[in-house]
Amino acid sequence: MRRHVPLLVALALLAGSAVAFGVAERLKVEKSPVTGTAVDKVFSPVCECPQRRASIGFRLRRADRLRLSLLDDEGEEVRTLVRGVRTARGPHEFVWDGRDGEGQLVAEGRYRPKVELGRADRTIVLPNPIHVDMTAPVVRVTSVRPRAISPDGDGRGDIVRIRYRANERARGLLYVNSRLSVVSRSQRPAGVLQWLGGAAVGGVLPPGRYRLTVRARDLAGNVSRAVLAAVVPLRYIRLEERAVSAVPGGRGTIGVDADARRVPWILRRGPRIVDRGVARRVIRFEAPERPGRYVLVAAVGDHSARAVVRVRRP
Repeated sequence: MRRHVPLLVALALLAGSAVAFGVAERLKVEKSPVTGTAVDKVFSPVCECPQRRASIGFRLRRADRLRLSLLDDEGEEVRTLVRGVRTARGPHEFVWDGRDGEGQLVAEGRYRPKVELGRADRTIVLPNPIHVDMTAPVVRVTSVRPRAISPDGDGRGDIVRIRYRANERARGLLYVNSRLSVVSRSQRPAGVLQWLGGAAVGGVLPPGRYRLTVRARDLAGNVSRAVLAAVVPLRYIRLEERAVSAVPGGRGTIGVDADARRVPWILRRGPRIVDRGVARRVIRFEAPERPGRYVLVAAVGDHSARAVVRVRRP
């Protein structure tokens, strides 16, 4: 009998190896009980933004008793979101607020969701790391052109272009008098913000001086400090005099403040036009022979300015 012991041991080891090999092969062929993972890549639990929580979504092929936790880079559990809860098959979504089991914010870094299924006797660490980022980006303004804006549609000084650069991928944010007005489309570290003289909610702002500041919002939702870009004068067209007097048939002049090279103007009385012309910096007109009150209107694009012309006999 003793002569057969080594043979029996060898056969037992071979049988065990075969069983283990069969289990391993079955696991290779068997479909994962967890599919359709959708996990947020980065978020900031300290930002006042939609990215202050991370979403963890997946689909279960079968109903099971679920345990869901978060692991740090060293494989240690920092938070358990679900503890052995009976969960139906189908899609599920869970939310993590970036805090550990004691309610404290976790350190910045990468964390992986771990799914444990009691019925299937499976533990799956999802290959979707979540990056906790609580550091605000840093942004600087590299250029502002032009330094004054006249959005009258003549192609001269219609748009202010502000070039910026951040220390990481981020969206550029332009504030006009402390109100958010423009958000960049791209999330590249460098970009250009364009201001056409409008308000954040649409419409045209009145002439004046406007303070333009720039911020950057990174992928996690953190927002940088505001950086002053420039204080930009906004103008359209302005006549230097609101009212002038002239004698019948005499010459009159009104200065024009606009960046357009050619400024069309008309002189009218009621609906009737009595004179018209094109000026550069000064409108020169001939007063009508008939005394009375006239209106001179100068226009550039959709914007206009007017002055009263009083024709009186000396």
